Amino acid sequence: MPAQLDLLIWGARIRTLDDDLPTCSAVAIKDGQVLATGDDDTVRGMRGPGTTVIDGRGIAFVPGLTDSHIHPLMGTIRTQGADLFSALSLDDIRARLVTERARIGPDEWLQGWGLHYEPFAETGIRGDLFTGVAGGQPMLLQFFDGHTALVNQSALDLAGIDSPIAFAEEATVVCQDGVPTGELQEWAAMRLVQEIVPEADAATQYGWFKESFRRFNEVGLTAIHAMDGSPEALDMYRQLEDNGDLTCRVVVPLWQHPETTDAEMRDQLPLRGERGCFWRCGAAKFFIDGVVETGTAWLVEADSKGQGLHPFWPEPERYAAAVALFAGAGFQCITHAVGDRSVQAALDAYEGAGHAPGVHHRIEHVELVQDRDVGRFAKLGVVASMQPLHMDAASADGSDEWAARVGPARTAEAFRSQTLRASGAIMALGSDWMVAPFDPRIGMAWARLRRTPGRLEMPPRAGDQALTALQTLQGYTTGAAMAISEEDVSGRVKPGYRADLTGFAADPVETDADALPDLAVLMTIVDGRVVHDAAGLA
Repeated sequence: MPAQLDLLIWGARIRTLDDDLPTCSAVAIKDGQVLATGDDDTVRGMRGPGTTVIDGRGIAFVPGLTDSHIHPLMGTIRTQGADLFSALSLDDIRARLVTERARIGPDEWLQGWGLHYEPFAETGIRGDLFTGVAGGQPMLLQFFDGHTALVNQSALDLAGIDSPIAFAEEATVVCQDGVPTGELQEWAAMRLVQEIVPEADAATQYGWFKESFRRFNEVGLTAIHAMDGSPEALDMYRQLEDNGDLTCRVVVPLWQHPETTDAEMRDQLPLRGERGCFWRCGAAKFFIDGVVETGTAWLVEADSKGQGLHPFWPEPERYAAAVALFAGAGFQCITHAVGDRSVQAALDAYEGAGHAPGVHHRIEHVELVQDRDVGRFAKLGVVASMQPLHMDAASADGSDEWAARVGPARTAEAFRSQTLRASGAIMALGSDWMVAPFDPRIGMAWARLRRTPGRLEMPPRAGDQALTALQTLQGYTTGAAMAISEEDVSGRVKPGYRADLTGFAADPVETDADALPDLAVLMTIVDGRVVHDAAGLA
C-alpha cells in the first residue's frame, strides 16, 4: 500500500462535502483519485518511498472549484485591448483608449472590452463620441455582457455597413434616420465587424489560451464549463492537452445559432462522445434571448421602454425542434435564458424533448423567473446555472439600466437563487467571464451578499435571495458536478473521487463574505497534480 501513493497532504483543514466524513486533516492521492481521507496519523502511515508529502498546516482545502459558465477561448481573445470594465464615465473611457492607442500605434484596430451601459445614459451609444480619440483608426469596443458592440465610422466603412440590415435572428444595426450610429446589438450584427478584425497568429493565440488556464488555476479553479464551444474549439483543447497545458477539466457544449441548418446540426451529433482525459463534449448550447440592458431579454411583460417581447430565435418552434434533435441524440441541452418568458420557453422545450438517462438539461442565467415556473426546474430535473455577480452593475439607488428597464417590482425578485434552490432545483454557479471576473472568490461573495463586496453601505439587491456560505460553496462544487451528471466522481474530497482540491488561507465558508475577494489561494490541485503553489510547498 505505501508504494502506491503519489501525493499525501497532512496537517490541513479539509472541508470534504462528504457526509460520511465532513472534515479531515489528511488526504492520500493515487493515479488522480482520492485514495483515502482521515486523520494525520492514519493517512501518513500510507506514505511510500515515492510519495510527495505536503505539510498542509495553514491551508484550508475544499473540493476543487468549478466555474459552471465561462468563455475561456472567446473571453481570452475578446479581452485583448483596453480594459474598460471599471470605467465610470465617457471621459474615463476616452482616457483609457488614448493609452491603448499609444500602446498599439497608428496601424492597428483600437479595441476595448468591458463597457457598461450607464456612461451612455445621456448621450446614447454612438461611435462619434470617440472620434477625437480614435482619429482615423477603426475602433471596436465590446460591452461587458457580450451582447453589444460599439464601432466608429472607420470600422463601419471597412465592414460595408451603411444602412439598416435584416438578420435571421434578433439582432440590430442601430440606425438614426437610416444612418448607423455604431451600436451593434447581438451576435449577428457584431460579427459583421468582429470577423474583419485581423486575428493574431495561431502561436500568439495559443499562448494567450495557455496563460488563461494558468490564471484560472491561480484563483482556485480546477474545472470549467466552456460556453463557447465549436468543433474547432475541440481541436484547441486537444492541442492544449497534448502539450500538457490544459490544467482545468473542461466540458465543451457546441454552440447552435438560428442560422445553423438542420443538416449542420445533424453533422454535429457524432461529436457527442468526443473527449480527452481533461475535456469532453456531449452538450449543445442555445440562446433563446439576449440581455435586459439592451431590451433583448424575452419578457412576459415589456420593459419600461416597451421592449423585450421578442425571442432571439425568430421561430421558437425551431429552437424547440433543435433541442429535441440534440436531446434525442443523448446530448445535454443548455439554453441562455435571461428573461422570464425565455425561461418558460426553455422549460417547455425541455419538457417536450425529454432527456437521456442521467442527463440534466440546463438553463443559464435565469435572471427573472415567474412563480409558476420555479417548481418546474426540480420537476423536470433542469439545472439552474446562475451568476449572481452579474448584479455588479447594480447601483445603490436602483438607477442602473437593468433595474430601470424591469422596474422595482421585478427588480425585487431578481436572480431568485434562494427560491430556486429551496424548490429543489440543482444549482450551479459561475462567472460568465468575459461578462464578469472569473475569480470564484468574487462570485462567492456576490452570491452571499448580493452587493459589491466591501460596500457595506450598499443595499443588497433582493437580499432575501442570498445564498448561505455553504450553499455558495456547493454551487461551485457539488452543484457544478450535478449539473453535468458527474456527482459520483467530482465535487467532494472523498475516496474514489477525482483528486481536485482548492486550498485557501482560511475556510471560505467561515470567511466573512466581504473579505472573500482577498482570501489567498495557496494551492490548486488537478488530477492529483499541483498546478498552483503560492506557498511553495509542493
